[in-house]
Amino acid sequence: MKTFFLETHGCQMNEHDSERLAGLMEVAGYVRVAAPDEADVAILNTCAIRENADNKLYGHLGALKPIKERTGLKIAVGGCQAEKDREGVIARAPWVDVVFGTRNIDALPRLVQAVDDAGVPLVEFAEQFEVHPSALPARRGSPFHAWVAIQYGCNNGCTFCIVPAVRGPEVSRPLGEIVGEVQRLVDDGVTEISLLGQNVNSYGRDLTGRPIFSELLRAVNDVDGVRRIRYTSPHPKDFKKDTALAMAECEAVCEHLHFPVQSGSDEVLRRMKRAYSRSAYLDKVAMARDLIPDLALTTDIIVGFPGETDHEFEDTMSLVEDVRYDSAYMFQYSKRPGTDAATMDGQLPKHVVQERFDRLLETQTQISFERNRQLIGESVEVTIERPASKRDRSKATGRTRTNKLVHVAVDSAPGALVDATIADATAHYLIA
Repeated sequence: MKTFFLETHGCQMNEHDSERLAGLMEVAGYVRVAAPDEADVAILNTCAIRENADNKLYGHLGALKPIKERTGLKIAVGGCQAEKDREGVIARAPWVDVVFGTRNIDALPRLVQAVDDAGVPLVEFAEQFEVHPSALPARRGSPFHAWVAIQYGCNNGCTFCIVPAVRGPEVSRPLGEIVGEVQRLVDDGVTEISLLGQNVNSYGRDLTGRPIFSELLRAVNDVDGVRRIRYTSPHPKDFKKDTALAMAECEAVCEHLHFPVQSGSDEVLRRMKRAYSRSAYLDKVAMARDLIPDLALTTDIIVGFPGETDHEFEDTMSLVEDVRYDSAYMFQYSKRPGTDAATMDGQLPKHVVQERFDRLLETQTQISFERNRQLIGESVEVTIERPASKRDRSKATGRTRTNKLVHVAVDSAPGALVDATIADATAHYLIA
């Protein structure tokens, strides 16, 4: 019996790709195991967004080296960090056997098979897809939820982001192909769909000359058996009223909008090349909240972008206090070689960034707590994801339509929809 170990870092798109990698390996006759020292092949699907991604990857590879020396383990590295470093992976970790890119994940079983005959590490990349990842076999991590990629790549030029360099330009899948995949997933028991793209609001522009994301939302909503539809990530510059209306009018589309702002300062947004202003962003927030009842709003924020002044940071603080997000992913700026921001003047000292980050975290945590407390006594629909504890089956963990984590007193299987009353709340989860 051949075995493989698979570890995934990074975003939902990497999770989607890893489901395909697992499916490919199983079709090739491998069985997944939980630890690399039990495996014939160890696969690392990597991320390149943060500065510590390099340290994380090469630290993991260092830990795998003695296992390889002891057991003959083959090591394969894919994902965005592999795409960024390419032959550099072998230069830094010559014990790696296979390096592959984000646009040729279908090649992994062939490369693993061929590396013995080659006698040298194999490094292979593709500039475009020969086989779209969504057409590959998948081993999903959930019986009721599935990721569905609607586009790959990104055409935006955000100065802090390396994604366009490692994922390539935007390529949209045909609408009918996506709907067909959703129908097959529903036939297989899936009830919750998460649509994936680097910038979902521009979906279809390369197919029709105009964005058709709102049309896609409506088409997926019309698939009988879909109970919940989520999506990530939108870009504020492309978010339009037609998408907000589709969210409001489509029963299955959840009342949750992840709306990355990155900064509340017009000057920082300009240096980031985000292509919207603070006022334009706030106008779209107001429009979405006006059209979509009970909307939950979440965001991404970068603290300490090069040149960020005290005043510019205070602009971010005031925006957070005005918008009152349900939650936020907050990051300290991380220099990434290959991005425009990495060479900008005004790289801030660590202690300044840390102090600002701590202030922002404290403020947003309090806002999240207050917004969650407002739900006490409310009845909400919860999709059960897993038992809250292996020992105690009387409690389960799930999510509301607004994507809030809930611990609920119920013994129900994953995928079950239950009505629950919120009894208590913290900043990070609800109790029902």
